[in-house]
Parts: sequence; structure tokens; C-alpha cells
Amino acid sequence: MLLNYLRRLSGHRRTRSANRQLGALLALIAGAVNAGGFLAVHQYTSHMTGFVSAIADNLVLGNLLLVLGGVGSLIAFLCGASAASVMISWSRHRGLHSEYALPLVVEAFLLLQFGLLGANLHAFVAITLPATVLLLCFIMGLQNALATQLSNAEIRTTHVTGVITDLGIEFGKMLYWNRSNQPHAEGHIHADRDKLLTLIAILLMFFIGCLIGAIGFKIFGFSAVLPFAALLVLVALVPVLDDVIALSRQKLRDR
Repeated sequence: MLLNYLRRLSGHRRTRSANRQLGALLALIAGAVNAGGFLAVHQYTSHMTGFVSAIADNLVLGNLLLVLGGVGSLIAFLCGASAASVMISWSRHRGLHSEYALPLVVEAFLLLQFGLLGANLHAFVAITLPATVLLLCFIMGLQNALATQLSNAEIRTTHVTGVITDLGIEFGKMLYWNRSNQPHAEGHIHADRDKLLTLIAILLMFFIGCLIGAIGFKIFGFSAVLPFAALLVLVALVPVLDDVIALSRQKLRDR
């Protein structure tokens, strides 16, 4: 039962229910990393709007070092998104079960690197601080691209501006007065209740993740990333093992 659930949650065959559940889980992790990362490096790294604004502000103020840092963060986020796309495309062309699970394993590994960097953050600040910011941006770009691709751009997990906007749209549809009560009548406006549930779940889980991340980093420091990395590995494990078993059987048949 558990194995089938994990296979459905992160496998290559997607359903709206699985997308909602995985999206909510990823939003929890993104919220935790975003809040915990702020305590570590004093920057929110899960969304790029602030970085673009900061680049413009610092460019006008002549803070070229901060401009370079902002540009580097944007590039890191972009590279993370590109890496997710490459991994998914590579796995898809080979018919692997783990096309979406593989980026989750990579994200778990990178979260561990974040923990290692953070543990030595005060030892070599000039190196570890910018490296930590770039790593967090890369992780968030990777995760956001993964969620976007598996849900056909219906789900974003590392920021909630779009989520709240979509919630407003759906609430507006719910409040709209239709001349006809027939749901299939021409021009009838109605909300997508399944989408509403998904959006609410992502928003709540992101907020809960922020609380957990802030409390965890405050109490346990960078070791707080360990359960999140372990959770990602657990979620991704079954599709990855399915591919390992399938490849092993293929090698045996080829002998």
C-alpha cells in the first residue's frame, strides 16, 4: 500500500490528486528552506522578484558588488530550473519511471550541501555566504521547474504570489452571479473546486513550512534540513528503485 502510494506520488504517471499532494509537500519544504535560509543568510531565496528589484536599486545607488550578487542569484535560479528540465527530458526520452523523482533526489542532496555550508558559514564568510545564497537559489529554481513541469504549469511551490492571485480568481468565479443556475448553460461561470483545494493546500503548507523552518533553524541550526532531505529521498525512492530493478533485468536479458 505504502509503496504504491509513493509510486503514485512521484512517479511519471500523474493525476491531479498526486500533483496536489506532491505540490503541497514541496511547498512545505520550500517554505521551510525559505524561512530557514533567511535566518542563515538574511535573504529570501525562493522567489526572484525581490532580486530583480534589488538589482535595479543597487545599480542606481552604485552598489556594483550587490548588483553582481543579485545577477548571480538570478543565474543560479535559472540554472536550477534548467537542470530540472534537463533531468526530466533525459529520463522521459529513456522511458524511466523516475523522471520526476530524480530531481527530488538531487534536491535532497543539495539540501545536505546547504547544511554543510551553513555549518561552516561563519568560518569563511566571504566564500560560504555567497555560495549558500547561490545554492539556495539553485535549489528553489530546481524545485519550481519540477512542480511546473509535472503539473503542466498549474502548480508553483516556491512562491505564493501566483497562488494567491489564482485563489482570488477562483473566489471571484464562486461569487459571480449567473443568470442561469444550470452549470452547463452557455456562458455559465463556475469555480474549479479541485483547483481551489490545490491552491489552498499549497498556501497553507508553504506557511506551515515557514513556521517549521524558522523554529527548526532557531533551535537546531542547519541540522534542521536533515528531515526535509530524508523526506524527499523517501518520496522519490520507489520510482528510482523501479528503474534500478528494470535496468538490472534488462542487463540480465542482454547477457
